Amino acid sequence: MLRSVFASVYRNPFIASTAHISGSRSATCAFARRLYSDKPKQSNKEEEPANKEEAAKKEETAQETASISSEQFEKLKKSVTEKDAKIKELKDSYLRSLADAENIRTRSKTEVDNTKLFAIQKFAKDLLDTVDILELALRHVPKEHLVDKVTNKSLVDLHEGVEMTRSNLLKTLERHGVESFDPIDKPYDPNTSHALYQAPVPGKTPGSVFAVEKRGYIIKGRVLRPAQVGVVVDPSGN
Repeated sequence: MLRSVFASVYRNPFIASTAHISGSRSATCAFARRLYSDKPKQSNKEEEPANKEEAAKKEETAQETASISSEQFEKLKKSVTEKDAKIKELKDSYLRSLADAENIRTRSKTEVDNTKLFAIQKFAKDLLDTVDILELALRHVPKEHLVDKVTNKSLVDLHEGVEMTRSNLLKTLERHGVESFDPIDKPYDPNTSHALYQAPVPGKTPGSVFAVEKRGYIIKGRVLRPAQVGVVVDPSGN
């Protein structure tokens, strides 16, 4: 009997159309709910693996940290200490190498500068013998022979020529940094003079220079040749 009632109801056109419309609306709402609810469910599914992976990593890290024993920690600590000491040693070695390189550079520059300054040292020292010979020749000409320029004209002219040669040679040496010095009547200095002999000289201070056999020469403040001198000695031996 209920089947016949329901059948008669659905046979009614108005009721059937109403049921058809409400049914389609229900299906549309269900489809909309399904479309709306599918997106959040999909994003949750994507985030869940990432959260699980991150949690797994944290758990694994915690387990590894907890698994390090005290003995392994001491070994790691010792290894770090040894590496720090090695780094310090390498740094000190590097700094020493830099200092050595700078010293070599400075020494090389000084040697080059000295080579330039004292390049003519050997040549100038060889010329000093010529100057000594000229001075010796001038010293052995009696002064009274130079007074009479008429009678001894040749000797006077020769003397003047030798004197001019000596003077010009000394000026040439001076232009290249070579200078002469005469320590007569000065205290004897073993750093710049060489004592050939000693003798008591009345009126002279003991320890002073009373005779110069050969002049001394310096080049750029350095002794090129010490002067050869005679030194006053105290007669009492003090």
